[in-house]
Amino acid sequence: MSKQKRPLINREISWLYFNERVLQEAADKSVPLIERLRFLSIFSSNLDEFYRVRVPTLSRLADINAKAKEQLGYNPKKILKEIKEIVVKQERKFDDLYENDIIKELAEEKIFIINEHQLNVARGEFLRKYFREKLLSTLVPLMLSDDKPFPELKDRAIYFFVRLRKEGKEEKAKYSLVEIPVESLERFIVLPETNNLRFVILLDDIIRYCLNEIYFIFDYPTVEAYSIQLTRDAELEIDRTVSEKFIETLTKSLQKRKKGKPMRLLYDNSIPHEMFKYLVDKLHLDADSLIPGNRYHNFKDFIAFPNIGRKELEYTKPAPLEVPDLDLSKSIFNQISGRDYLINLPYQSFDYIIHFLREAAIDPKVTEIHITLYRLAENSRVINALINAARNGKKVNCLIELKARFDEQNNIYWTNRLEEEGVFVNYGLLDYKVHSKICLITRIEKRRSVYYANLATGNFNEKSAKLYCDHSLFTTHQGIAKELKKLFRGLEKKVFYNDYKYLIVSPLETRRKIYALIDNEIRNQKDGKPAGMILKMNSLADEEMIEKIYEAGAAGVKVQMIIRGMCCLIPGVPGLSENIKVISIIDKYLEHARVWIFTNGGDEKVFLSSADFLTRNLDRRVEVSFPVLDPRVKEEIRDIISIQLKDNTKAREINRQNNNRYRKPGRGKRYRAQNDIYIYLKNKRQ
Repeated sequence: MSKQKRPLINREISWLYFNERVLQEAADKSVPLIERLRFLSIFSSNLDEFYRVRVPTLSRLADINAKAKEQLGYNPKKILKEIKEIVVKQERKFDDLYENDIIKELAEEKIFIINEHQLNVARGEFLRKYFREKLLSTLVPLMLSDDKPFPELKDRAIYFFVRLRKEGKEEKAKYSLVEIPVESLERFIVLPETNNLRFVILLDDIIRYCLNEIYFIFDYPTVEAYSIQLTRDAELEIDRTVSEKFIETLTKSLQKRKKGKPMRLLYDNSIPHEMFKYLVDKLHLDADSLIPGNRYHNFKDFIAFPNIGRKELEYTKPAPLEVPDLDLSKSIFNQISGRDYLINLPYQSFDYIIHFLREAAIDPKVTEIHITLYRLAENSRVINALINAARNGKKVNCLIELKARFDEQNNIYWTNRLEEEGVFVNYGLLDYKVHSKICLITRIEKRRSVYYANLATGNFNEKSAKLYCDHSLFTTHQGIAKELKKLFRGLEKKVFYNDYKYLIVSPLETRRKIYALIDNEIRNQKDGKPAGMILKMNSLADEEMIEKIYEAGAAGVKVQMIIRGMCCLIPGVPGLSENIKVISIIDKYLEHARVWIFTNGGDEKVFLSSADFLTRNLDRRVEVSFPVLDPRVKEEIRDIISIQLKDNTKAREINRQNNNRYRKPGRGKRYRAQNDIYIYLKNKRQ
């Protein structure tokens, strides 16, 4: 099938359909009310990042030249227009959910989010006192005038665009900007309870209530404020399906920009027309960049909305389960020397990984630790364990990926801390992000080196380990461990080795080896042997990989996929993908694991991976995929995936209509994978 006729969903459009699934969770009345607010927050945060990273790339592609469509296979201007249409519809749904559903249901719980117009005298005095003591000194209003340059608005900061005027006077109004200090103060203020009624007000509305105290020196009786938020270009990212010359052109165009180009202005849709026109003219924005919203922006802050009501308004947080036969009160090295163990996060505790590192830090037999780190928790116990190991004389080799998007500053901080403590820090590779999640510990036993490894689908991050569904494998399989040693040696020398027997490593081998695994299933299907694939990942967008999966489906291979985010493949196309089924699970935890299962003629091959099927993961990152060889661990992963494939509560079908249709149980049994997996693992302990 030619590239031009290949049925694909554009990756940006597919991503917006994924974010729609997040919005569905906010609309689902079976989800606890405070959690629904948090899903609105996640939707908003996701969209911010989308406008910082993906939309800027499309915008530059549209601006370069007429060859963009020919190079890409689609018209970037048309996609930008479609994005705008979808986002505006989603924002309307968002506003309707917040204002007409969630606010009303909070009121039924005697929880009221009130604004500056709903304050009685006592609450007004309380807030004026708060404003004068904690808020006023943080506000720096900027007065605007035509003879001064318009201020540079910060990326994603919330501003009030303020107008001061006199009613019925022809005197020209004054304009001002004031940034809302959400970085230094809590966004939500809980007011004193009255008659068992609980009240919350946003920082925004406290400022609105006290505007006259900010602009008291001006003789303008009417002062009004409207929220705006500007999202800027944060990064260039372009698929290698574009020619090198085209990439060079894009890179040069980016280097000419000293500051991120404004990509989206989110504005209060009640803003007066003349104010809005003034703002758009000053910011030099085009129509596609203008997104109407309500009075509150940076809704991502609602992730921290306080639950001042019943505990049932949030998901219960069950205690992490113990891993059967893996005892935290005993040496973890002694236990994993006998067999492999799998930690299923967040159902089981991340403490096993911390215990592994802490024991390595003090064990006199341990001589060396190698680890790759991509995203770290704010107060990282992983870092503390590595520092302790260095202080105890271990050779600690730590590769921190300084280019981890939006975590760059945090990773620079940890790099400095580690170097101060004597840890050898490898800054990674110039042209390739190191996205693998691997750790190797060398221990001297009977005068020889024995290796203990941890390989995972998610980061060494104890905070995200409570929210993300990942798998983390402990193994002493010396074949796998020695190949990890080879990989770490290459990272230190900044060279890539290939010809691994057990590991599958990007950027040199992953694509070729996955193609070979798929080809094997196609052969088995043609030969009448058992054949099939189950592929779980976050995103599927690489066109060549999609073509290979189409080839398998067209050959009769049954393909089942669990994809949380982008899926550019279209299932159900007659003669091409009718044997391919795709679901997406969005629930209280974020599905993050990458799992590949190949039927292999009846002798199943199971792999875990740090890589999605995106071009960057296959060709431009250091990723590690690894086989599951222990039969008990393999059975456990297979059971977990089978539970997920049954989900008919939180699973949506990915189909040709892109309608995010829920899989319904009908009259049959209801399955909810994340609840059922917890019960499955809990029963295994008994």
